[in-house]
Amino acid sequence: MALLASLLDTHGRLQHRLARLWAGFSVWASGSRVQVSGLENIPDSCAVYAANHTSYMDTPVVFASLPFQFRILAKKELWTLPFIGWYLNRSGQIPIDTANPRATLSSLGNGVRALRDGLSVFVFPEGGRTPDGNMQPFLNGAAYLAIRAQVPLVPIALIGVYDLLPIHTRHFFPSRIPLKLIIGSPLPTHGRTLRESEALTEELRQAIADLIERHSRNEEIQN
Repeated sequence: MALLASLLDTHGRLQHRLARLWAGFSVWASGSRVQVSGLENIPDSCAVYAANHTSYMDTPVVFASLPFQFRILAKKELWTLPFIGWYLNRSGQIPIDTANPRATLSSLGNGVRALRDGLSVFVFPEGGRTPDGNMQPFLNGAAYLAIRAQVPLVPIALIGVYDLLPIHTRHFFPSRIPLKLIIGSPLPTHGRTLRESEALTEELRQAIADLIERHSRNEEIQN
């Protein structure tokens, strides 16, 4: 449906709506539901959004939960897959070649252009799914984009998605406890330079870790 829509929709808006429908259905089909908190932290203008990467189900959860149009940075290898790659290309998503530093900078340049055109960008800074549920080291791409475009960097914590579909498994492990998508306070970038990318990346990782820890403490108090 999205591929057919792309013949008429050059801006990607209809394709994004269809992606949200697909995402909502995918979450429902997994036997789960998503609880979103922190919507008040979404900036009025475009921003870079970054989340911990726990599962193949992260992408449906994100598309189903964020109430605005955005573009996602994803591994270039996905563009070679039938249908998935065709959709990614036609809908204006941004491929990133992590194996080639020069190609990576070019890919990030496409992300900066999207931000300057008024479209938010979503990134998984870990670059791949966690093998054990714990956050891995972050790459600097999200911070680079935010600083280059001088837009806020918004941390997002995904909770429970790893337990739903861990890495290297082929079936769901649904729970009565809802999946959580928690949006944190934006990290400002105004006046920051690219030399501060690494420092901002660490701030981002710590902000997501704090959201996860705060959620864990609240769960312990409630129980």
